[in-house]
This record gives sequence, C-alpha cells and structure tokens, in this order.
Amino acid sequence: MYKLIASDMDETFLDKTHRIPAANLEALATLKQLGVLFVPSSGRGYDSIMDNFAEIDPALMEGSYVISYNGGTINRFGDPTPLTRHALGHEIADAMWRLGVEHGVCMHAYTPDGRVLVRDCPPSEMAYLSSLKRVETYDEPTLSALPEVSKMLFMSDDFDWVQTGWADVVGTRLEELGMSGAADITFSSRRYLEVIPAGVNKGTGLVELAGILGVPAAETIGMGDSANDREMIEVAGLGLGVANVTPDVRPSCDAVLETTGMAGALPEVISHFVEPAR
Repeated sequence: MYKLIASDMDETFLDKTHRIPAANLEALATLKQLGVLFVPSSGRGYDSIMDNFAEIDPALMEGSYVISYNGGTINRFGDPTPLTRHALGHEIADAMWRLGVEHGVCMHAYTPDGRVLVRDCPPSEMAYLSSLKRVETYDEPTLSALPEVSKMLFMSDDFDWVQTGWADVVGTRLEELGMSGAADITFSSRRYLEVIPAGVNKGTGLVELAGILGVPAAETIGMGDSANDREMIEVAGLGLGVANVTPDVRPSCDAVLETTGMAGALPEVISHFVEPAR
C-alpha cells in the first residue's frame, strides 16, 4: 500500500496558469480519505509552493509536508521553519551570477527567505515570473550582498542550447574554479539549467522525508516530468511520469500516465495505482 505521493508542481500538478486543476483538487480529497499523504516537491521555494495552495481548504493538506529547492529544504505544510535545509555555497552562487552577467544570460538566484532575484530575462520569462510572488529584478554585478543562496538557475527559450552549449560553459567554469565537486547541474521546464548543491536532489529529499516519517521507500510514489524529477522517480517505490514527461526521463519511469500534468493527472494515479494496491 502506498502511503505518500511526492509530486513535482510545474508541468506535473499545476495547470498552465499555475493553479491546481479541479480534477487534482478532487483527488486531494480522495487521498485524504484514503490516508495517503500528498507532498509537493518543487525546485521553487517553500513560500512559492504555499502560494499555489492559498485558496484551497487547508484540511486537504493537514499533516503533510513540502519538499522545496529540489530537495534542499523540507517543511511541514503550513510551517515556514524548515526541518532540513541544504544551500548552495555562496562562492559558487556568486561565481554563477558573475558568469551570467558576463554572458548576458537570464538567471534567477533563489534565497532561503523565498525571494527570487532575476536579471537579463526576456519578455517570455518575465511574463511567466509575473504570475509568481517575491520576484525582484536584481541588477547588481555580484551576489556579494547575499549571505546565502539556495540555488541558481539559468534560462533560455533555446533548450537545446541550454542542455549543451550553456551546460558546457557552466561546467567548465565550475571546473576552472575547483568547484565542480560542490555543485550539480540539472534541467527543468524545458528552458532551465539549475545549479544545486552536490548530492542534493528531489530523490534525496524524498528519502530524507520518508526517513523522518518512518515510511519505507517501497511505499512511496514519485511523479514528475523533467530531469530534476529523475532521482525522485527512481528512488520511489513507484516512479511515474505524466504524459508530457521529457524523453530523457521517460526510461526512468516505472509507468507513464495517459494524462498530462496540466490536465490534472492525480486522479489517474489514484485509480490505476493507489486504490488497486490497497
């Protein structure tokens, strides 16, 4: 029997307007009745994830948890004080920011207090960011004024270039600075390269939370759509991709759903996997 579902948010659980589809809201109520925890797991920060649940009945998520910053932070749902936290080293974050400034690449710096500092973003990205809170334009050439950064993110609408050309630039700079062993690179949303603390990902976050709760990994489900979901999909007892899962992640999935994340895929998870396992 599955006791916990850890789900990515963007392109997996939310629709294109960053709202929870009606089908998923009904599914949350069903999971509550079944005694199965639904755990949001996102590359975004805790506060940003909580914004997505601001208009729903809090009873639907009572007793649950939130995995944010790609496994870097775990919170009890509704409690802003982290249970666990892993941050990107300031030296690495500052080096990445300087690299982005040097090349004029759109970038985000995520802070532990939930802010998203952005620079050099094209109109397409600014339109997306306008739907989020706590986003600030930050034109400083360095991050020297910030004591800590949770993760760095680079963006381009040319995802092939992000995965190859820019990934090579980032990897080379980390190697030149002797930092390649202190940071990992992953990809998300078909436009982002993310620089995160080494050895920290949604998979380690799920394992860490399962340990806190005393839930065996075999009794967890991990679902997502992008490369930053791969480790979570692989370590879960059942790893699921939504119908829009990227080709590179599809082989890691135990099953791929027929429903896209934006259409509300959680009911399919319940009917095909949760209820039959009871």
